[in-house]
Amino acid sequence: MDKFQSVNKLYEKSFRENWDRPALSNYQGVTLHYRDVARRIAKMHIMYEECGLVKGDKVAICSRNQANWGVSFISALTYGSVPVPILHEFKPGNIHHLVNHSEAKILFVDDVVWEGLTESEMPNLQAVVQISTLSLLYARTREIKEVRAHLNELFGRKYPMNFTPESIDYYEDSADELALINYTSGTSGFSKGVMIPYRALFSNIFFAKKVLPMLDNTSNVVAMLPSAHMYGMMFEVLFELSVGTHVHFLTRVPSPKIIMQALSEVKPDIVIAVPLIIEKVYKSKLKPLLEKNGIKFLMKLPVLDQMIMKKIRTELVNAFGGKFEEIIIGGAAFNKEVEAFFRKIGFPYTVGYGMTECAPIISYDDWKTTREFSCGKVAPNMEIRIDSEDPENVPGEVLVRGMNVFLGYYKNSEATDAAFTKDGWFRTGDMGVMDKDGYLFLRGRSKCMILGPSGQNIYPEEIECVLNNMPYVVDSLVIEDDGALTALIYPDFHQGELDGLSREALEKNLNDSLAVANQELPNYARVKKIEVMPEDFERTPKRSIKRYLYQRA
Repeated sequence: MDKFQSVNKLYEKSFRENWDRPALSNYQGVTLHYRDVARRIAKMHIMYEECGLVKGDKVAICSRNQANWGVSFISALTYGSVPVPILHEFKPGNIHHLVNHSEAKILFVDDVVWEGLTESEMPNLQAVVQISTLSLLYARTREIKEVRAHLNELFGRKYPMNFTPESIDYYEDSADELALINYTSGTSGFSKGVMIPYRALFSNIFFAKKVLPMLDNTSNVVAMLPSAHMYGMMFEVLFELSVGTHVHFLTRVPSPKIIMQALSEVKPDIVIAVPLIIEKVYKSKLKPLLEKNGIKFLMKLPVLDQMIMKKIRTELVNAFGGKFEEIIIGGAAFNKEVEAFFRKIGFPYTVGYGMTECAPIISYDDWKTTREFSCGKVAPNMEIRIDSEDPENVPGEVLVRGMNVFLGYYKNSEATDAAFTKDGWFRTGDMGVMDKDGYLFLRGRSKCMILGPSGQNIYPEEIECVLNNMPYVVDSLVIEDDGALTALIYPDFHQGELDGLSREALEKNLNDSLAVANQELPNYARVKKIEVMPEDFERTPKRSIKRYLYQRA
């Protein structure tokens, strides 16, 4: 185990050493240097103090990605308060509930979210702060309004000889102290407040320092994942600020077009992504090229095959900015066809595994040494156990313990008790196997597993990987329906129209493709029928399908 160090003191050190370097930017907008971030944090600390906030009080943050998201989060953390990031895609009723459930006293929010909220529905709040300007939207008392109105004056009084690197003095945290509460946005439909201790933040930061030594105070990263989600929060914001990296926030909806444009302009040193983004690039840019008859023929010739693969790899690397060391993919299962192709061309990608409850990292390996279709090896400061009599061959639940594991679910002791075994291992709910060399291979979620007609374990995620490779399929969901398997498919209607297919012709194409796809599957896992979805699936902000909405009795 790594020896714990205060996380807030790491930020104190980083801000001092990188005072004049760029820290947080809104893509194609304002840039804050580390000195600017430190000043804004100091002003927020004055406001917190005047509002009567004490150590352990909650500060909620509900906003799209932007530079001041980082300011508000780090300001709460380094004051000794507990930041509560809330995904801004949540409905107003859910946001009201989470603000109240967390007992937050201050809420940072953007205008779009605030339009749907009502302050009377959140009676514990002392103040609501407009995150982009750090101005007040609501204050419970006249005194709080006065404090915000005279904040610059109060700042000047506190630092009469100017605010310098030596002025920074952040709260010193301890290992098992509560650092933040992160509400899950999973596919089950029920949000739980995951209590993350400082030791988990420290362990994840030091993990990243070990495996990403190329990131330092000369590096750039594009933050395109939701900052309120643990994956994006840790590996696109919190780690970067601890080593002086420049974070560029995508402040708009991260469509593939906008993402590729930002990567091309920023040229990040590392790319953090979910599979859906990478798969969309593959299906829209590469797959049509690879299926052309001339290319297919040339790729059968060994020498030309290598030349073509090298050219494709170069084009793909350039598409993601051209400077990155590797793309780290996580947050969901990666399509096997895409992964196999990336491995064939030597593309620098790796797949990691984590959960909110582990802040988030559980396993990882460098792209040069990882194994195809695996999630790498157990991360430092962690242990993995497969709950199976034959863990190399028979899938069992992945159990973990170690420095990264959370404290429990906030105000939910029943769920906390159910999440751990009697001997203290956290139940991830994921099924997997581990080979003799320690590489982890996931099969699917235990709660999604379907029992076959003769007792076979069917993992719908594995079937969906096959279906998603069919022509015109954007995404799919396999469910049990009256004792058989049904595939709900959201097709690429636009591409179908471009190819001159009517709705009926598109459905026939899908059914013809299903007959071929079923040949790749064992008899007990074959799909009986397809149902075409007229609109895309309801998704979590991480872009996973909300499976619970589509299950049938």
